[in-house]
Amino acid sequence: QVQLVESGGGLVQAGGSLRLSCAASGSIASINTMGWYRQAPGKQRDLVAAATSGGTINYADSVKGRFAISRDNDKKVVYLQMNSLKPEDTAVYYCNVRVGFGIHRDYWGQGTQVTVSS
Repeated sequence: QVQLVESGGGLVQAGGSLRLSCAASGSIASINTMGWYRQAPGKQRDLVAAATSGGTINYADSVKGRFAISRDNDKKVVYLQMNSLKPEDTAVYYCNVRVGFGIHRDYWGQGTQVTVSS
């Protein structure tokens, strides 16, 4: 069993910053990609940022230059530093971890609410 524990969400004013953390635990052989997704009510869950085991990083266009993803492979933790937050960033943020290569399995955190006021 693999579990993901998220933390760091909250309420901030526009222009503020938050740092999300996601720690993976359990029976993990190898972690492929670690990333963050977000979902607002009534909308689909979209990719925010992802970091592969090889060091490749992908960002959604809407967060480029404002958000930064990083990972600690020893601790199995992925972070999302969010700066210059905008009201449109308001959503539930979900951590995603892909375990295995070729044959793989995705695990999801329970989500953490990020609310940005005007």
